Amino acid sequence: MHKLAQLDRQFVWHPFTQMRDWLQHEPVVICAGQWAVLRDVRGREYLDANSSIWTNLHGHRHPQIDAAIRRQLRKISHSSALGFANEPASLLAGKLVDAANSKRNRKNPKLEKVFYSDNGSTALEVALKLAYEFTRRTRGKLVGRTSSRAEFPRFLSVNGAYHGDTIGAVSLGHIDLFHKAYGGMLFSTDRVMSPYCYRCPFNRARPERDDARNYRQCRWECVGQVEQKLSAQKKKGNPYAAFVFEPLLQGAAGMIPQPEGWLRRVTDIARGHGALLVADEVMTGFGRTGAQSPKPEPQSPASLFACQQEWVQPDFLCLAKGLTGGYLPMAATLTTQKVFDAFLGGYEEFKTFFHGHSYTGNQLGAAAALASLDILQTQSSVSRRARLQKWLQDELSSLWSLPQVGDIRQVGLVAGIELVKNWRTREPFALRERAGIRVCEAMARRGVLTRPVGNVIVLIPPYCTTKAQLQKMVSALAAGIRETF
Repeated sequence: MHKLAQLDRQFVWHPFTQMRDWLQHEPVVICAGQWAVLRDVRGREYLDANSSIWTNLHGHRHPQIDAAIRRQLRKISHSSALGFANEPASLLAGKLVDAANSKRNRKNPKLEKVFYSDNGSTALEVALKLAYEFTRRTRGKLVGRTSSRAEFPRFLSVNGAYHGDTIGAVSLGHIDLFHKAYGGMLFSTDRVMSPYCYRCPFNRARPERDDARNYRQCRWECVGQVEQKLSAQKKKGNPYAAFVFEPLLQGAAGMIPQPEGWLRRVTDIARGHGALLVADEVMTGFGRTGAQSPKPEPQSPASLFACQQEWVQPDFLCLAKGLTGGYLPMAATLTTQKVFDAFLGGYEEFKTFFHGHSYTGNQLGAAAALASLDILQTQSSVSRRARLQKWLQDELSSLWSLPQVGDIRQVGLVAGIELVKNWRTREPFALRERAGIRVCEAMARRGVLTRPVGNVIVLIPPYCTTKAQLQKMVSALAAGIRETF
């Protein structure tokens, strides 16, 4: 066993990993990467088929981002944001605001303020705290006092939601596998059903060899349930403070895509019942959900955020993962002037937003993010993403011949392939069978690295992936399924 693998096994505790299983084999120790290729300490090469856990947009060692970080290193790597500003963070905030409002629904307020943090969980934690305190202050002011009900604003999110691992973010989540152990530490939030067409109890269609969204037969019962929940809470005299959602696609729930129109419908209903909108674009942001069309018009700006594809403008936009192109940990929460103004006051009033991070607005992270945004907004990058989206769609179609493939779900440059025992009955594999893990292990032996979400195999290629590399990713998946089953 390589000495680095020995050190890892001796000292490192890995996230979301059953360490008893981990300790039974020698881990892959990554030591280098170039574009879509990773290399381990033994010289073996692998394709990075999940963009290093959904973060790496442009590939590894992109010369433009590398150069931006080197330039910033010659100036300063970090200084405190508590009482001081800095150049790259200020420039980045302006660019994020421009990008977030490029396809704004004009009826809704503009996103104008940026609060920096360091990961997706903290980006959601910031939005949660801001929405909570904003609701308490504004609703109390409207009635002349802070009522007992307004003292405790409630939140609504979607079943299967995952919004991070801090206590507030976990409270918004609804995946028992991740969250049940911490139930005693959490505050209560409400949930509505996920629009999971493949396993929806209201979908009367028989399974077909196609994305379930394309052949579903329903009456938008999932939307009706959202309206019922919001109405019932409003009748109690304490409307939900906010509706929290992952736009277009729920990631950790199993790459569950929303049928076209669901997002716009439910957010319109939520606004109508007085709820703020919190969009978790930690995974879906920065072009990951593709364009509205595989061939976007050259004159129209590309959608960098999933919300924009259904013309939804949230009150809070939470960003992380791809913000720096996958280089450095950095996050941002964008919000409105109205929310910002609720925290203005005299020093002695204690209306300050008492929340922060030591590395807020880090210069190296901001420099990487500025370079990444420049790349994303070039026409060549937009065209490349559109081609990759079409290639992915074409390659995935070959998997329908495998009887263990129940559903293939693609949203832009994200794909989830759900494995089942029998596609005609949708019978799932039990968790103890480790179906997804076994297939990914078989893929790794063929030089392709990804990680499953339960029984769902995830493919999220970097934007630099070539057609031949994409073909290898999908063929390794097909061969892994055949070998495993």
